[in-house]
Amino acid sequence: MIEFKQTSLVYPNGTQGLKNINLKINEGEFVVIVGLSGAGKSTLIRSMNRLVTPTEGELLIDDENILSFNQRKLRELRTKVGMIFQNYNLVKRSTVMKNVISGRLGHTGTLKSLLSLYSQEDLALAHRSLKRVNITEKMHQRADQLSGGQQQRVAIARVLTQQPKIILADEPVASLDPPTSHQVMTYLRKVNQEDKITTIVNLHFIDMAMEYADRIIGMRAGEVVFDGPASEVTEETFEEIYGRKIREDDLVGGQDDE
Repeated sequence: MIEFKQTSLVYPNGTQGLKNINLKINEGEFVVIVGLSGAGKSTLIRSMNRLVTPTEGELLIDDENILSFNQRKLRELRTKVGMIFQNYNLVKRSTVMKNVISGRLGHTGTLKSLLSLYSQEDLALAHRSLKRVNITEKMHQRADQLSGGQQQRVAIARVLTQQPKIILADEPVASLDPPTSHQVMTYLRKVNQEDKITTIVNLHFIDMAMEYADRIIGMRAGEVVFDGPASEVTEETFEEIYGRKIREDDLVGGQDDE
């Protein structure tokens, strides 16, 4: 379980990234976080693996306050919390297989990884992960030879190879066209359901939040302004989250009106 207790974050320049967050995310949930740019979505997600560090309160993962972790404990945390980024975060000049097997880095250690001394079990796991996102045929190609959607599937395979308890996805489909976005979200949802991995995704797309989430958390100005089952969300809910009207074509098209 993940629990925020009166958690706030003020950046060195004085900007308030999070404000008094009180939130529980249960094991196995598929949670989508929505809100305008600058609402605090990325800050919230990145605080869960300490890519950013809250300045007040507590943030518990499996009953441990991760804000007090030293470097060794942080490495352990990041082994069990996988991250998927908007820009894929792959080593472009490396093959797909090398990128995916790097998910074992936290388990094997840096030296063995640099020397490519992975066990047969790790290699088999990486191959299974590629198969699960239907991209095995690209395993020997360089990452920079793939389309954006293919690269994001490689990123999902890398996280699967990590065998995390939690997957964080920070705007994973923001750079992709709608059909490819749905494909990526379908894989994330499938992994969540099959492996019971807690999955937390930031999205700008309203229709996708409605389609894939068990639960939707709405943020505005660093605060949680909505938290409830996706089945209870309406157009009025999104207007409340965004603090303004949403045109009908925006709701259908899936993007908030900038």
